[in-house]
Amino acid sequence: MSVAPFIKVDDLHIRYTNSSKSGDSSWALQGVSFEVTQGDRLGILGRNGSGKSTLLRTLAGIYLPERGQVEVVGDVASIFNASLGFVPEATGWENIFLRGAVMGLSLKEAGSLAPSIIEFAQLGDWIHEPLSRYSSGMALRLAFAITTAVSADVLLMDEWLGAGDAEFIRKARVRMREVVEQSGLLVLATHNLQLMRNICNKAMIIDAGKIVSLGEIDDVVAAYRKMLEDKIVAGGV
Repeated sequence: MSVAPFIKVDDLHIRYTNSSKSGDSSWALQGVSFEVTQGDRLGILGRNGSGKSTLLRTLAGIYLPERGQVEVVGDVASIFNASLGFVPEATGWENIFLRGAVMGLSLKEAGSLAPSIIEFAQLGDWIHEPLSRYSSGMALRLAFAITTAVSADVLLMDEWLGAGDAEFIRKARVRMREVVEQSGLLVLATHNLQLMRNICNKAMIIDAGKIVSLGEIDDVVAAYRKMLEDKIVAGGV
């Protein structure tokens, strides 16, 4: 594309879905602002429920801001939602085309990619069965294989690579690195500090829906470890 991919978030506020609460406690994200540009690999740290996944879904366009602005330039691929673009009653084969359509692929493009997707997902004859019969691991393998079959300018990832046997996990990690290298920029939410150090050049900490640290990877990882230690001492974890 002619314009370099980037993400700009300014004073983002998102409410919890169907929340009837009032005040600050109803916000899933509050006053979130940051920018990432081509070549950046941003890691997001935070405890469960801190707002990491909500932020990723907002960047993907699944959630709309209640306040603030989100600008994402570039073709976006997201690896965190196994059900997005899938129809449970349709077969795995049919879902390749359905999810491909969500990703902007034509029928011809999806068809040409289908054999390699099926092989990578290790589904065998299951590809002709309805998705409703798949285990969660099988659905995730298919979702991963489809989503990573094409390169994207902007890659949004939520750590989940535990879905499958050791051989698939090994293949998925190799594929993930290839996709990350090909992408213009990456936003990765994870609890794995070593993975983040290996992949990312920047990081942020989200706690209770707010950014509490944003900067170079080593500084933020050190701040996150201290935050966890302080919460353990205080009995908050």
